[in-house]
Amino acid sequence: MTEAAVPAGQAETSRAVEQEQLKLNRREFLNIAWLASLGFLTLSVSGMTILFGLPRFREGEFGGVFTTGTVADLPAVDTAPANFPKVKLWLSHTPEGLMALYKVCPHLGCLYGWNDQEFKFICPCHGSQYEHNGTWIYGPAPRSLDYFSIRFEDENGNVLAETPAQGGPTPVPADEGAIVRIDTGDKFIGEAHD
Repeated sequence: MTEAAVPAGQAETSRAVEQEQLKLNRREFLNIAWLASLGFLTLSVSGMTILFGLPRFREGEFGGVFTTGTVADLPAVDTAPANFPKVKLWLSHTPEGLMALYKVCPHLGCLYGWNDQEFKFICPCHGSQYEHNGTWIYGPAPRSLDYFSIRFEDENGNVLAETPAQGGPTPVPADEGAIVRIDTGDKFIGEAHD
C-alpha cells in the first residue's frame, strides 16, 4: 500500500501517535536531569581527586630539590648545624662530610632541636639524643636520624660530588662556588641500633 492510498484520517492518527511518542513525561525528564547532574558531579570529583593525587614538588619546597647556596655559605666543620625549617632539615657539616638531616625524630615523629650547650640534637618528646652527624646516642628512638641526598654542582650543572649510593656523609668539594642541592624526595633511613 502506498502513501497516497492511505486515507487522510489514518495519516493524521499515525502522526499524532509519533508526536505522542516523542514527548517526555515529567518522570522521564526528571530521570534524565538527575542522571546528567550525577554525571557532572562524578566528573568533577574525579578530576579534583586526580589533581589532588598528583605530586607537585617545586624547587625550594619539601619533597623537591632545595638549593641552600654555595659551599662558602655552609656552616664550618663541627659548628652548630644550619636550620632550614621550610624544608624540614638540619644541615650539619662534620669532618666526614655534609649531612642533610631530616628534622623529624624516628621515634614518634616529633620535631627535635639542636642543643648548643651539649652539642647534640635532643628530642623534647621522649629524650632521644643524636650526635652532630645524626647518629643515635640515647633514648627510645629505634634508629639514627634519617637524612636526604646531597649533590654539589658547578655553575654549568656538572656534578662535583654527591651522596654515595649506600648513604653516608657527602664529601664537600674544594670549589667555594659549588652549588649545594638537597633532594628532599630522596631520603635515606638512619641505621638501626641494638
